[in-house]
Amino acid sequence: MKTRKLLMILNPRAGKSKSRGPLFDAAAALSQAGYLLSIHITSAPGDAAETVRREGGRYDLVVAVGGDGTLNEVVSGLVQLRRPPMLGYLPQGSTNDFAASLHISGRPAEAAAAIARNVPRLLDVGFWNGRSFLYVASFGAFTRTSYAAPQNAKNALGHFAYILEGMKDLSTLRPYRVRLFADGEVLDGEYLFGAVCNSTSIGGLMKLDPERVVLDDGLFEMLLIPSPKTAADLQSLVHALLNQQYDSQGLVFRHVSSIHLETEEDLPWSLDGEYAPSAPAVDIENRRQGLAILL
Repeated sequence: MKTRKLLMILNPRAGKSKSRGPLFDAAAALSQAGYLLSIHITSAPGDAAETVRREGGRYDLVVAVGGDGTLNEVVSGLVQLRRPPMLGYLPQGSTNDFAASLHISGRPAEAAAAIARNVPRLLDVGFWNGRSFLYVASFGAFTRTSYAAPQNAKNALGHFAYILEGMKDLSTLRPYRVRLFADGEVLDGEYLFGAVCNSTSIGGLMKLDPERVVLDDGLFEMLLIPSPKTAADLQSLVHALLNQQYDSQGLVFRHVSSIHLETEEDLPWSLDGEYAPSAPAVDIENRRQGLAILL
């Protein structure tokens, strides 16, 4: 069996309350599959991206071990390489949205066994003003929650941590005025929330129909929640969201390849759960089949 080189990027803070024993089982499974492992334990934000950018080209496979933020950093390092190696993922975070979309097991040994089968799947990669993201760029209601919830709360409470943190924002929910150009369509209005995603789950709170989400078609799924004008409008929006009726009157749901957004608001974003600062103009592009992941 040919020996292949594997770089494992491990975030020690993600899922800190979980036992590390299963990770040893995962490492053993990958070693038995013919991989020569090098393990890098991250020490600070940005470390994973820089390590992959600097060293990833020397490996056949780079495996992210952590949550969605760790995966985001690994991807941002990979897309800077001329010939990026394959991607692997052992989800160990609190929500693992993208893992849910790809049906990647939260049990490290099972996820490692899937990687060892060496079956690649192509994935689109998004770029927000040149900064990469893998599954969602969002603004507005509950967006702050994805990066503001304390790590210890995420580890202990998982999805519930996001809900608790989001509840703090309810009293300050407000619409954001934006002008958005999406594949020739112009949308100008006030929105409570907006997301451009390539995933069936957003923040562990909102779900998209898997039959409507194709991860390698060069298209994002765009969801906009307009600001309700009346109590009845609000009730209709809540009902539509709870029942995943994204084509309901009021909601905006599209499949788009690129977006240009303009605003005069202070509008921070979340990219795969990581903070991105407000910008008066944002361009979001889809790099079709930009990476390959082993599942």
